[in-house]
Amino acid sequence: MSTTQVLRTHWEGLRPREQAMVAVAALVVVAALVWLVALGPALSTLRTAEVQRRSLDAQLQHMRALQQQAQALQSQPKQGYDEALRALEASIKQRLGTTARTVIAGERVTVTLAGTAPDALAQWLTQARVNARALPGEARLYRNSAGLWEGTLVLTLPPR
Repeated sequence: MSTTQVLRTHWEGLRPREQAMVAVAALVVVAALVWLVALGPALSTLRTAEVQRRSLDAQLQHMRALQQQAQALQSQPKQGYDEALRALEASIKQRLGTTARTVIAGERVTVTLAGTAPDALAQWLTQARVNARALPGEARLYRNSAGLWEGTLVLTLPPR
């Protein structure tokens, strides 16, 4: 006897009330499976979709701003070594003041920081990249107990 025939014989042996209870139990199990597999995840995705879309839109806007900044940097005219060095020294004096010392060795400039404020460092790095076309090569920075930056940065200037 096959499994199907055994189940059919057993089903027919049940009273109508028992058949109804088994049918309801099977319906509940099927409904739970449909919810867990198909509807639940879909509704969860729908609930989080708007927040996720906003986050992705913000990331896209940020990436486009970075793209425009990169294109603007690429379109700037080439800058010589002497001009880049003057711009870098001026930006160090303006943004970092006495918290930075520089050592110039050819196209490499080592900037030693001692108690530099995070905002000043971030603004100076941007200014050094844009105005002096200085590219960071190495960085050994750490925050001291006061939350200020200390360490060294090695920048590369355009070739002579």
